[in-house]
Amino acid sequence: GAAIGIVGRAVGGGPQSGALRDGLTADGATVARNGCGLRRSTEREPATSPLLRSAAMGAVVDLEAIVVSVPAEGNAFTDTDTEDMLLVIVTDEDGRTGIGECSCAPSVLKALLEFPTEHFWANGIREHVIGKDPIEARAIYDTIYHSSFYHGRRGLMINAMSAVDIALHDLAGKQLGKPIWQLLGGARQQGARPCVTVYPGDTRGKPTAEIMAMMSDMVEIARGQGFTAMKVPFVGFTEMPDRQVVDLLGAMRELVGDDITLGIDPGYRWTHWQEALWVLNRLDEHRIFFAEAPLRHDDIEGYRQLAARSPLLIGAAEFATGRYEAREWLEIAKVPLLHCGVSRAGGFTEVTRISEMCELAGAMLMPHSYASAISDFANIHMQVASMQVPLIEFRTLEPVTSILRRELVSPAMPKIADGWIAAPTTPGLGVELNTELVERFRLS
Repeated sequence: GAAIGIVGRAVGGGPQSGALRDGLTADGATVARNGCGLRRSTEREPATSPLLRSAAMGAVVDLEAIVVSVPAEGNAFTDTDTEDMLLVIVTDEDGRTGIGECSCAPSVLKALLEFPTEHFWANGIREHVIGKDPIEARAIYDTIYHSSFYHGRRGLMINAMSAVDIALHDLAGKQLGKPIWQLLGGARQQGARPCVTVYPGDTRGKPTAEIMAMMSDMVEIARGQGFTAMKVPFVGFTEMPDRQVVDLLGAMRELVGDDITLGIDPGYRWTHWQEALWVLNRLDEHRIFFAEAPLRHDDIEGYRQLAARSPLLIGAAEFATGRYEAREWLEIAKVPLLHCGVSRAGGFTEVTRISEMCELAGAMLMPHSYASAISDFANIHMQVASMQVPLIEFRTLEPVTSILRRELVSPAMPKIADGWIAAPTTPGLGVELNTELVERFRLS
């Protein structure tokens, strides 16, 4: 309020004290002129108001970026002999920690997080986190975003900020004794409905009968665990002709039964929207709820054409970063379903905004997740706090899973009853880090 009043006097030509002429507001905030001659607050000392400081009780004193590299096994998503993850740990002055993750190019993300400031358009991330109150995660995100556009405002920069934002929310929740969904404004839903990805690992080159047998095992286990929604990825169907894919998915519907919500993930299979439409038209009778990523990722026009004609909901943007990229998918491609995930698209801060954009556009959000349980639990909180999320992607644990998904945090698997996970009650994310595993598999 003080800053607004001072700006008003300055623009109106009224009297100003020496302090105001020097660019200080009455409460100690420094200000800078923007292109219109108005002034905006750029820095404030102290960084946090006394009210928030007394509530959260602990500024961040350390931010650590760790690449965790474990042997690849089970359904690890990798073509190498290791599965890697960027783990972010923020620590407050009382020794409490918050954790976040991102699976995109972990070594590059680590370098971005350790990148020192070069100039006013290329700020480092750490300096905007250290000394700040984690409850101000949204302001921290915006400060970093607008002071780092010289080296990237989309892509890997947002991936790195996602891990930091999750960690800050986790720490803030622990400080306040509240689950993250409460920090996001409270419950819009009473829980989260996970959609398990029926991915048995690399099946390329294997006979169709063998693939179906593996999927059948996973379906039975998932039903026993309480899942009522499943997604079938096409990763192992690369060389399979479209007609055979249609037949396989018909068999998949018979396998899961009529009571399961079923989605498909073609994995950017088609180059032309007409090819995709030919298949999707033939899947309508099998009651497929959505088709995620049918075309190449940036084919905005192709998605617009397909979304306008497909009998299935078209999903896209699982690799989109930030609300501005999400806006292109909503306003230009006009897809009815976005897959922006908390651990990739900007953390809770940015995905909350994307969720609100979906509400205005009449679209839905099904957050992507194929990492450790950190991402899965982050998406649980996101659905609880959003009206636009009907399902969250969930990485299965059985019968095959990766070390990261199974062992990085506990609990690795929340309780599922009748297809739903109850809103978490534990402060923060609600998971504990396996520090022994981290120390064993961290890269120097």
